[in-house]
Amino acid sequence: MPAVVSKAATEKSVHLQDSDTQQPSTSAAAMVQLRSVTKTYAQGNSVLLDVNLYLKQGEFLFVTGSSGSGKSTLLKLLYGQEIPTQGEVIVDQCNLGVLRGDRLSLLRRRIGIVFQDYKLIPQRTVAENVIVVLQAQGYTRKEIQRRLEPTLKLVGLLKKADCFPDQLSGGEQQRVGIARAIVGTPPLILADEPTGNLDPDNSWQVMQIFQKLNSFGATVIVTTHDEQLVRRCNHRVIQVRNGQLHQI
Repeated sequence: MPAVVSKAATEKSVHLQDSDTQQPSTSAAAMVQLRSVTKTYAQGNSVLLDVNLYLKQGEFLFVTGSSGSGKSTLLKLLYGQEIPTQGEVIVDQCNLGVLRGDRLSLLRRRIGIVFQDYKLIPQRTVAENVIVVLQAQGYTRKEIQRRLEPTLKLVGLLKKADCFPDQLSGGEQQRVGIARAIVGTPPLILADEPTGNLDPDNSWQVMQIFQKLNSFGATVIVTTHDEQLVRRCNHRVIQVRNGQLHQI
């Protein structure tokens, strides 16, 4: 098994519940919990209204909804870029509402984030874009090299390690973004519209990578508006609509 997901592979397969389902017992371990969460912005617009979500380690969840419905806000709450107006956001048994500074940074190391617009560094090669995360976290050169090759192999970019972003297709750039997100072996992967700029073939290739990571034990949450892709993958789906989470 590739080193990139070896830590996640020991986790158990599990079950998801949201606000449309019965609340699980408090004794059940969870990777993600939203407890009566409301998110209201300064203009008074409430994006999420008293929502609940329960997601155990090892689940694959699609989050759908129209533009502006709150999909991205939901993910931002999960990695601490946004804080809830009301309620609790708990990730990996940590309440994000009380985490600040170094404690929040440490939690974020356990979350891999993939963006729609790639967010690659143009002046750095594929390999350099991937290892920048490990360098920032103080990994040794030996450990960085140990992780780099299997990660690039997993996303199909081992032969392009020395290429720069402008030498890659859109699909390849997104796969670099995925490699960067997973090289630290996070147990939770959040992907915000990762196929939004890709054609169907590249979208499916990217989704296959997420499914492989999930099969190794990682928890994966993907926001998307691509209904065909969602149907093809056949994973659990919730829709953000009118500030609420509705299980599809």
